[in-house]
Amino acid sequence: MALHKILKIVAVILSLAGIIFLGLIISKGDDVVKATGEGVDGYLYVAYITFAIVLLFVTVFVLKGIFAGNIKRTLLSILGFLVIVAIGFVLANGVETPMQDGEMLSESGSRWVGTGLYVFYILAVLAIGAMVFSGIKKMTTR
Repeated sequence: MALHKILKIVAVILSLAGIIFLGLIISKGDDVVKATGEGVDGYLYVAYITFAIVLLFVTVFVLKGIFAGNIKRTLLSILGFLVIVAIGFVLANGVETPMQDGEMLSESGSRWVGTGLYVFYILAVLAIGAMVFSGIKKMTTR
């Protein structure tokens, strides 16, 4: 039996299980589910199983693609990303910050949030620059 057929059968089984558990949640009523969480467990298990299957296949096919292709180029791309993260970390500063729920965000946590923002900004500028460069290159070569 082909992998495609097996995956279709698993998808149908998980879909039916999700529909059944959703029906059980709806039949319990909002108040019971909010108060006790009754009926939610089965629905969450379906979500966990689906997530695990997706994560497994993504990991397998990414690794397969890495080893089938040019591994040197892949490692250079990962190194480039890590350099951008390091630049973002150096640019970010951390300040202990109170959050809405009354807890405190640590200085380290604040610095990592800033790092994520800087990495996003750097990658956005690089992506926009690549699109502009590609457009200019296409216009000049025609």
